[in-house]
Amino acid sequence: MLAISGFTMIVVFMALIMMKRVSALVGLILVPLLAAILLGKGLGAGGMMLDGIKEVAPTAVLLVFAIFYFGIMIDAGLFQPLVTRIVRWVGNDPLRATLGLTALVAIISLDGDGTTTLLVTVVALLPVFRRLGINSLIFLTLGGLCGSILNMTPWGGPAARVAAVLKVSPNALFVPLLPAMAAGLAATFALAWYFGVRERRRLAGRDVETSETVTVPDDNSLVAAFESDPAALRPRLIWVNVAMTVVLMLAVILHLAPLPALFMTGTALALMINYPKLSDQRARLVNHAGNVLNTAILVLAAGAFTGVLTGTGMLDAMAGSIVSGLPQALGPHLGFVTAVLASPLTFFMSNDAFYFGVLPVIAKSGQTYGISPEAIGRASLLGLQIHGLSPLVAAVYLKCALVDVELGDLQRFALKYYLLITAIIIAVALLTGAVPA
Repeated sequence: MLAISGFTMIVVFMALIMMKRVSALVGLILVPLLAAILLGKGLGAGGMMLDGIKEVAPTAVLLVFAIFYFGIMIDAGLFQPLVTRIVRWVGNDPLRATLGLTALVAIISLDGDGTTTLLVTVVALLPVFRRLGINSLIFLTLGGLCGSILNMTPWGGPAARVAAVLKVSPNALFVPLLPAMAAGLAATFALAWYFGVRERRRLAGRDVETSETVTVPDDNSLVAAFESDPAALRPRLIWVNVAMTVVLMLAVILHLAPLPALFMTGTALALMINYPKLSDQRARLVNHAGNVLNTAILVLAAGAFTGVLTGTGMLDAMAGSIVSGLPQALGPHLGFVTAVLASPLTFFMSNDAFYFGVLPVIAKSGQTYGISPEAIGRASLLGLQIHGLSPLVAAVYLKCALVDVELGDLQRFALKYYLLITAIIIAVALLTGAVPA
């Protein structure tokens, strides 16, 4: 009865989300509450929700301060000189254009906001691609691949969902995946080199403007792309901010302190150094409060969802039914199976439906075979590249509209490259033990 109730709840939640009947926030709170009431456990649902929220509180704190930190760095203008230098370095060379685009996306994607990355690259480098005659599908393919790999960071949306729903440390997800992420980035740069050489040969002899007339985006266009306030820029503190960000990233990788504490400290220092006036600090916090609120409440709602799922016994019952029906030979390899299935599942499902609905049941089943929730969580993140081509992702339509290409054309062109990079990432994750084979 509990297993049937749990699966029914998951199906209802996924259907409501994918049919856009309710928001993820509403579904995460009301669907499990209704299930608890129908099971006769409604009076205890509040305590279950609170238990789940306590488990995800560190993840919510991490996301709040990570968003604030990178938002403050963008406001201060940390990335703008870099964008300008990359555009100047690109000049009129197709090879430099593809490599420059990949480098730009890899750096700007650190803030976890895919929309900002897209707008900046469109302003800075899409005109260069069009002037040189480089295939616009290459622009979207490289940008999407690089951005999806950086989305595995603890403050990225998918990783935050995994940490919240499985109640695991974001650092336990992130650090073991670093070799796989590095391999994915290296393979993406190799692909950029391949595209650049191919386009350079194809466009050889084509008349283009000389390098002296290369157009570099002005400050106003970059400020608009970053959605920044010109008065908030701090060009004199650029190297201070670079050093602070490098130290923070090293501390994250070396796990010198819990991630929430690191980003809380980083945010406080960033505010104090760049905006010593109290009014300026308040303005920066208000400027990013919307993004912070949207992310934090979703994580807390996910905690309430899994709290009810666990507290009612539905999660254990669902996992037990899956384990009993799973071939014995397949069970010990559930990490690898999850890594392989993550791509098609996230292509045909929204992130919310997969990570909040399907992943908890897989993770609970994996524990029966001695596979940790952290390992299953890492495996689930390895399909992010293919998810970037899903017709269920609203951002992909924005990308296609800005670059003026059809989604079907992008999928036909990019899918084989996305599958290749995904295979490389999975292979390295298996070889390094981040995901058990």
